[in-house]
Amino acid sequence: MRSHAIFFGLATSFLELTSAHGFVSGVTVNDKWTAGSDPVWFYYAEGSAPATAGWDALNQDIGFIEPANFGTSDINCHKSAKVGKNFIDAKAGDKVTFYWNTWPDSHKGPIINYIAPFKATAGDLSWSKISQDSIISSNTWVTDSLIANNFTSSTTIPKNLKAGDYVIRHEIIALHGATNDNGAQAYPQCLNLRVTGSGKASPSSGTAGSKLYKRNDPGIMFNVYGSATSYPYPGPQLWTGAN
Repeated sequence: MRSHAIFFGLATSFLELTSAHGFVSGVTVNDKWTAGSDPVWFYYAEGSAPATAGWDALNQDIGFIEPANFGTSDINCHKSAKVGKNFIDAKAGDKVTFYWNTWPDSHKGPIINYIAPFKATAGDLSWSKISQDSIISSNTWVTDSLIANNFTSSTTIPKNLKAGDYVIRHEIIALHGATNDNGAQAYPQCLNLRVTGSGKASPSSGTAGSKLYKRNDPGIMFNVYGSATSYPYPGPQLWTGAN
């Protein structure tokens, strides 16, 4: 058993030092807040961490998944992620707003959202991409908008999505080091999602996390400091079957 007081104090100090990156602290749907996984879960006495909809990962360094590990299960929901205990409640067609605790302005890159039918093990999840955003204009990226909007980013649940339990995967890929091989930084965040409604569409197939990206994909090796006006999104095509 971990000592809550000792470890929580250490965790607070450590996360203050490493908070240059970020994590999803929670989401709102129709103004209802649902907590995500705070990395300090690790420092609670075993079994006493608050239950959340977020998947608990070994990201206590507020770190990332490097391209060398894109072929592992860690790219699904971050390092050694374990399924969340709660669910976000939403209707098909609702807007989901993700709240990051912080994000550095130097870490420009795309924000990509996926869904998968609910599974309790990260390696069993099969992803369908539902939205993606990157360059807005000139050197302004969607991550700049996230910062300007109080560290929030939103996506819409496909309006004809079949009711059921899903996992939503919200990801920023930071490209400040992506001119070099293995220089991109992926920050995947997963939360459980319970969808209601009369929709009939469900992903007939998806992509395993370990097959989403390759380390030499054009959108993984990319010069964020150049004058590009478009961005070659990595991963599968958008799934529009439930729109």
